[in-house]
Amino acid sequence: MSDQSNLALLVLRLVLGLFLAYHGYNKFFGGGRITGTARWFASIGFRAPSLQALLAATTEVGAGVLLAAGLLTPLAAAAVIAVMIVAIVSSHWKVGFFIFKDGGGWEYCASIAVAAFAIGTIGAGEWSLDHALDIGFHGWVGAIVTGAVGIGGALAQLLVFYRPKAST
Repeated sequence: MSDQSNLALLVLRLVLGLFLAYHGYNKFFGGGRITGTARWFASIGFRAPSLQALLAATTEVGAGVLLAAGLLTPLAAAAVIAVMIVAIVSSHWKVGFFIFKDGGGWEYCASIAVAAFAIGTIGAGEWSLDHALDIGFHGWVGAIVTGAVGIGGALAQLLVFYRPKAST
Protein backbone atom coordinates (compact mmCIF):
# COMPACT_ATOMS: atom_id res chain seq x y z
CA MET A 1 0.00 0.00 0.00
CA SER A 2 1.37 3.45 -0.87
CA ASP A 3 2.16 6.12 1.69
CA GLN A 4 -0.67 8.22 0.23
CA SER A 5 -3.17 5.39 0.79
CA ASN A 6 -1.90 4.85 4.32
CA LEU A 7 -2.20 8.58 5.03
CA ALA A 8 -5.74 8.69 3.62
CA LEU A 9 -6.81 5.69 5.74
CA LEU A 10 -5.18 7.19 8.84
CA VAL A 11 -6.97 10.52 8.37
CA LEU A 12 -10.29 8.78 7.68
CA ARG A 13 -9.91 6.47 10.70
CA LEU A 14 -8.91 9.34 12.99
CA VAL A 15 -11.74 11.64 11.94
CA LEU A 16 -14.45 9.00 11.87
CA GLY A 17 -13.26 7.27 15.03
CA LEU A 18 -12.52 10.29 17.18
CA PHE A 19 -15.70 12.12 16.13
CA LEU A 20 -17.75 9.06 17.11
CA ALA A 21 -15.81 8.67 20.37
CA TYR A 22 -16.52 12.30 21.21
CA HIS A 23 -20.20 11.73 20.47
CA GLY A 24 -20.18 8.93 23.05
CA TYR A 25 -18.17 11.05 25.47
CA ASN A 26 -20.90 13.68 25.21
CA LYS A 27 -23.47 11.08 26.25
CA PHE A 28 -21.39 10.44 29.37
CA PHE A 29 -20.39 13.99 30.30
CA GLY A 30 -22.28 16.57 28.23
CA GLY A 31 -25.78 17.99 28.34
CA GLY A 32 -28.19 15.52 29.84
CA ARG A 33 -25.53 12.84 30.37
CA ILE A 34 -26.57 9.18 30.50
CA THR A 35 -29.77 10.05 32.37
CA GLY A 36 -30.88 12.50 29.68
CA THR A 37 -29.90 10.12 26.91
CA ALA A 38 -31.92 7.38 28.64
CA ARG A 39 -34.97 9.67 28.82
CA TRP A 40 -34.67 10.35 25.11
CA PHE A 41 -34.21 6.64 24.32
CA ALA A 42 -37.35 5.88 26.34
CA SER A 43 -39.27 8.57 24.44
CA ILE A 44 -38.47 6.98 21.07
CA GLY A 45 -39.40 3.46 22.16
CA PHE A 46 -36.40 1.71 23.71
CA ARG A 47 -36.91 -0.76 26.53
CA ALA A 48 -34.26 -0.65 29.29
CA PRO A 49 -33.35 2.90 28.24
CA SER A 50 -30.68 3.40 30.93
CA LEU A 51 -28.91 0.25 29.76
CA GLN A 52 -29.30 1.35 26.14
CA ALA A 53 -27.85 4.79 26.88
CA LEU A 54 -24.87 3.25 28.65
CA LEU A 55 -24.32 0.73 25.86
CA ALA A 56 -24.62 3.38 23.15
CA ALA A 57 -22.13 5.71 24.85
CA THR A 58 -19.70 2.89 25.58
CA THR A 59 -19.95 1.52 22.04
CA GLU A 60 -19.39 4.95 20.52
CA VAL A 61 -16.33 5.64 22.67
CA GLY A 62 -14.90 2.13 22.39
CA ALA A 63 -15.50 1.60 18.68
CA GLY A 64 -14.35 5.14 17.92
CA VAL A 65 -11.05 4.74 19.76
CA LEU A 66 -10.44 1.29 18.24
CA LEU A 67 -11.19 2.60 14.75
CA ALA A 68 -8.92 5.61 15.22
CA ALA A 69 -6.10 3.38 16.46
CA GLY A 70 -6.69 0.83 13.73
CA LEU A 71 -7.11 -2.00 16.22
CA LEU A 72 -9.50 -4.88 15.48
CA THR A 73 -10.63 -2.69 12.63
CA PRO A 74 -13.42 -4.81 11.08
CA LEU A 75 -15.01 -5.30 14.51
CA ALA A 76 -14.70 -1.59 15.35
CA ALA A 77 -16.18 -0.72 11.95
CA ALA A 78 -19.00 -3.23 12.55
CA ALA A 79 -19.84 -1.53 15.86
CA VAL A 80 -20.00 1.83 14.06
CA ILE A 81 -22.34 0.33 11.47
CA ALA A 82 -24.55 -1.17 14.18
CA VAL A 83 -24.86 2.16 16.00
CA MET A 84 -25.68 3.98 12.77
CA ILE A 85 -28.31 1.44 11.67
CA VAL A 86 -30.01 1.65 15.07
CA ALA A 87 -29.95 5.45 14.85
CA ILE A 88 -31.42 5.37 11.35
CA VAL A 89 -34.22 2.94 12.22
CA SER A 90 -35.14 4.43 15.59
CA SER A 91 -34.84 8.13 14.86
CA HIS A 92 -33.83 9.29 11.40
CA TRP A 93 -35.72 7.18 8.84
CA LYS A 94 -39.11 8.74 9.51
CA VAL A 95 -37.68 12.23 8.88
CA GLY A 96 -36.56 11.39 5.35
CA PHE A 97 -33.24 11.45 3.56
CA PHE A 98 -31.81 14.92 4.15
CA ILE A 99 -29.97 15.70 7.38
CA PHE A 100 -31.05 19.35 7.21
CA LYS A 101 -34.70 18.42 7.72
CA ASP A 102 -36.17 19.06 11.16
CA GLY A 103 -35.15 16.09 13.29
CA GLY A 104 -32.32 15.13 10.92
CA GLY A 105 -32.74 12.68 8.06
CA TRP A 106 -30.78 9.50 7.62
CA GLU A 107 -28.18 10.53 5.03
CA TYR A 108 -25.47 11.44 7.57
CA CYS A 109 -25.77 8.21 9.57
CA ALA A 110 -25.74 6.18 6.36
CA SER A 111 -22.62 8.02 5.17
CA ILE A 112 -20.84 7.18 8.43
CA ALA A 113 -21.90 3.52 8.14
CA VAL A 114 -20.68 3.27 4.54
CA ALA A 115 -17.33 4.87 5.43
CA ALA A 116 -16.96 2.40 8.31
CA PHE A 117 -17.76 -0.49 5.95
CA ALA A 118 -15.09 0.74 3.51
CA ILE A 119 -12.49 0.91 6.27
CA GLY A 120 -13.44 -2.54 7.57
CA THR A 121 -13.13 -3.95 4.05
CA ILE A 122 -9.86 -2.23 3.10
CA GLY A 123 -8.31 -2.69 6.52
CA ALA A 124 -6.60 -0.14 8.73
CA GLY A 125 -3.50 0.20 6.59
CA GLU A 126 0.14 0.00 7.56
CA TRP A 127 -0.07 2.95 9.94
CA SER A 128 -2.21 1.12 12.47
CA LEU A 129 -2.07 -1.12 15.52
CA ASP A 130 -3.50 -3.97 13.46
CA HIS A 131 -0.44 -3.79 11.22
CA ALA A 132 1.99 -3.38 14.13
CA LEU A 133 0.50 -6.39 15.94
CA ASP A 134 0.14 -8.42 12.73
CA ILE A 135 -3.63 -8.63 13.10
CA GLY A 136 -4.98 -8.79 9.63
CA PHE A 137 -8.36 -9.55 8.29
CA HIS A 138 -9.41 -7.35 5.44
CA GLY A 139 -10.57 -7.75 1.88
CA TRP A 140 -13.51 -10.15 1.54
CA VAL A 141 -13.05 -11.46 5.08
CA GLY A 142 -13.04 -7.91 6.44
CA ALA A 143 -16.11 -7.05 4.37
CA ILE A 144 -18.04 -10.10 5.57
CA VAL A 145 -17.07 -9.63 9.23
CA THR A 146 -17.78 -5.90 9.13
CA GLY A 147 -21.10 -6.25 7.34
CA ALA A 148 -22.40 -9.34 9.12
CA VAL A 149 -21.44 -8.25 12.64
CA GLY A 150 -22.61 -4.67 12.04
CA ILE A 151 -25.97 -5.55 10.54
CA GLY A 152 -26.45 -8.51 12.89
CA GLY A 153 -25.65 -6.43 15.96
CA ALA A 154 -28.09 -3.72 14.92
CA LEU A 155 -30.85 -6.22 14.19
CA ALA A 156 -30.31 -7.98 17.51
CA GLN A 157 -30.49 -4.72 19.45
CA LEU A 158 -33.57 -3.54 17.60
CA LEU A 159 -35.37 -6.88 17.99
CA VAL A 160 -34.64 -7.14 21.71
CA PHE A 161 -34.95 -3.50 22.83
CA TYR A 162 -36.82 -1.35 20.31
CA ARG A 163 -40.58 -1.04 20.73
CA PRO A 164 -41.70 2.11 18.88
CA LYS A 165 -45.05 3.56 19.73
CA ALA A 166 -47.76 2.70 17.24
CA SER A 167 -48.78 5.50 14.89
CA THR A 168 -52.27 6.81 15.49
